[in-house]
Amino acid sequence: MSKLGYFTRYWLPVCAVMAAIFLASTDFGASHRTSRFLGPFLRWFNPSIAEETIREIQYFIRKCGHLSEYAALGILVWRARRRPMKADSRPWDWEEAAFAIGCAAAYAVSDEMHQALVPSRDPSLLDVLIDTSGATFGVLGVWAVGRLRKQW
Repeated sequence: MSKLGYFTRYWLPVCAVMAAIFLASTDFGASHRTSRFLGPFLRWFNPSIAEETIREIQYFIRKCGHLSEYAALGILVWRARRRPMKADSRPWDWEEAAFAIGCAAAYAVSDEMHQALVPSRDPSLLDVLIDTSGATFGVLGVWAVGRLRKQW
């Protein structure tokens, strides 16, 4: 495989997820923007829903977003590092897993540093922990699926 083919197949998806995370860390992804969609949607289901309930649901959805986007990032970094192939007989490598989680954690820190520079955003250590947990869950999910496949 050429270097361009290798980059396109394995690292371009990593860069795409990182770009999406970066975009979400701008004012574009600020809570005052996402609440414009969620509030009316929730009121459509329940017209008497309290503002506090809307804020709690929005907070939960935003944190789930952190978890899922970093799970995807962790999986994609693991995939780019591992370069799995069909009928791959190589054993699981915990160093590859640690590399993927470490890269995602480092990106989470840089993401929060970026948010510190955006007036409508605030950096959060909790978000770094959620992001790193998401990457960990994602990579461990790959490991679990691999174990299940071997048992079938």
